[in-house]
Amino acid sequence: MGRSFTSVRQGVKSIADRWARSSRALRKEDQKYGEKLVELAKKHSSEAFIACDDPLEAAVFSVLVETIKRQEQIESQRRDDVDP
Repeated sequence: MGRSFTSVRQGVKSIADRWARSSRALRKEDQKYGEKLVELAKKHSSEAFIACDDPLEAAVFSVLVETIKRQEQIESQRRDDVDP
């Protein structure tokens, strides 16, 4: 007997696969952003498995963590550029 439910890890992979297919349907100039979302969805999803029961929640959590991290890096660079 196999599993009767999909694990969060399998669910995130399935979501990322669908997002990758969706990315290919985007305009050529937007495809790279869709591909980046797929990459970000997978980046922290392992850590999110512990607390998230929903694969979509784990994927979105991962994307948001990376988005906030990058925003802080940009803001830090701006502060460094402004401060003498």
